[in-house]
Amino acid sequence: MRRFITTLAILLVVIVAGMTALVLLVNPNDFRDYMAQQVEQRSGYRLALDGDLRWHVWPQLSILSGKMTLTAPGATQPVVSADNMRLDVNLLPLLSHQLAVKQVMLKGAVIRLTPDSEARRPADAPVGPRDATPPVSTQGWKFDIADLRVADSLLIWQQASGEQLNVRDLNLQMSQNQRRQAHLELSSRISRDQRELQVTLNADMDVSRYPQHLSAMINQLDYQLTGASLPAQGVAGQAKMQAEWTEKSHAFSLKDLAMSVNESQLSGSISGELAARPTLRIDLHSPMLDIDSLMGLASGETDNDERVASPRSAPGPVIARTVEEEHAGEILNAVDGEVALAIDKLRWRGMDLQQVALNATGEQGVLSLNTLKGKAGNGEFSLPGSVDVRQSKTAVSLQPALSNIAVAPLLKAFDMPASLSGDLSLTGRFTGTGLSIAAFKRDWQGKAQVRLSDAQMAGLNFQQMIQRAVERSSDRVQGPDEATTSSALQQIEGGATLNNGALDFITLNGSSSMLNYQGKGSVDLIKRLADLHFGITVTQGWQGDGELVRRLQQTPVPLRIYGPWAGLHYSLQVDQVLRQQLRDEAEKRLKNWAERNQNGETRSPVQKLINKL
Repeated sequence: MRRFITTLAILLVVIVAGMTALVLLVNPNDFRDYMAQQVEQRSGYRLALDGDLRWHVWPQLSILSGKMTLTAPGATQPVVSADNMRLDVNLLPLLSHQLAVKQVMLKGAVIRLTPDSEARRPADAPVGPRDATPPVSTQGWKFDIADLRVADSLLIWQQASGEQLNVRDLNLQMSQNQRRQAHLELSSRISRDQRELQVTLNADMDVSRYPQHLSAMINQLDYQLTGASLPAQGVAGQAKMQAEWTEKSHAFSLKDLAMSVNESQLSGSISGELAARPTLRIDLHSPMLDIDSLMGLASGETDNDERVASPRSAPGPVIARTVEEEHAGEILNAVDGEVALAIDKLRWRGMDLQQVALNATGEQGVLSLNTLKGKAGNGEFSLPGSVDVRQSKTAVSLQPALSNIAVAPLLKAFDMPASLSGDLSLTGRFTGTGLSIAAFKRDWQGKAQVRLSDAQMAGLNFQQMIQRAVERSSDRVQGPDEATTSSALQQIEGGATLNNGALDFITLNGSSSMLNYQGKGSVDLIKRLADLHFGITVTQGWQGDGELVRRLQQTPVPLRIYGPWAGLHYSLQVDQVLRQQLRDEAEKRLKNWAERNQNGETRSPVQKLINKL
């Protein structure tokens, strides 16, 4: 044991002595010109190192430098600049006059991807063959980088539109082996328009055929977006996918995509070509997509039946825009493609939809909704149409077809009082500008045929209203008991037109087991007012005077419903029916008396009275 410990001590002393001798005898500044030469020879970029290079021996052998810059040919600003750089090198290659760099570390670096940092060819530079590559020296010193680490740095990316994006707190660690299989770990923070995106990435890449082909397996991508006009908890999730890029065709693909967004999930593939006019092909499936959660809408209700928004961050900054920018689909003007989306469960403005399928194609700013259908409860819906964003405002055209859709949740979704229940069937055509609910109420037009089955109106039982009004005006008849009338379901059919917030019902025909009615009227969606007129005939349930019962079973009773949604008023004119009944009865009796007394002296005055009636 003592011999073993002695041997280890001798070996340690030799290593320490060797490293000390290396540090004392080898000047790292001798590598400065060679490293700059090799970088420029291999890539064309110019490496500049300011200050003296110095050794750092613990915890590993490293070369430390002061400020460094890396500049592309002809560029006015460096692509990379840092206050200090560390090169972790292998010891044994140094003993044989080889420089093998295990890792390059930059701390506090600034990476610029701007027009000023791009490579520029001098105007008088000779043009060589495209496939020509600069010769690489294989003699003497060798330069090999296996690992790259960037810590606490800043990435400045200026987009083609001139807008600049800053990626802060950039931490990057990348390593590659002899087969050019790379591993990448990245974390960063992006701030823009009072919003912040935090990203963490773990991926494995194959760069053996770069730049002709690049593939990557994204093992984990975590993200969280918080800030202005977003839900208080933000938008967060994870993603995994296999990505590929082909330089010749500028084609990319994202396969085996699995992504979560808050409580929603998506899987499938996305591919396309980034040509002069990019094209996209999207094929996704979602077991659950909660749009309300992404938009910050809660399921609560106020006293006015208006949807409650969950706590959100402060609104975003008000940015002045020209009229040409006032549409919601700007990306459609720049990208063509196809979208296929299958959703098992979808929540939209409080409505739970199932088996939603969307198939759409976009070309030159027009999105054609070839298929947009699904189920809601026991009903089905289909909304084919188109969305045109070529003009200053988004133009929409839809041909809805609804079958047995519960009307109460639909009214809530459109911020209207859910005072009507039943199953709605509808066919029609609507056009307008804008995709929001507010735009639908304000800037849409169209016509539709509607049918409402098993309808009930909350707080408005037509039969009870007429029954009570008749009983208050006359004791000769009585209506059915409330237990019979409260469960009477109605069937309503009619036509409706929408014109910039004015919803007009041209005809409304309703019936139940005990009444029939016809009506018309209008609803102001903007001012939230209603004015409806009905003629209601109660056909069953009356008891009492036979003549008056027959009159009530045959004569429509005028009913007007009007006023604001929050407090509707109604006017029921039962007395007109009763007065007409009295006139008819009086006229009948006078006629009978006149026929029995044709030669009497009072016949003439009686005839005049009959004519006045």
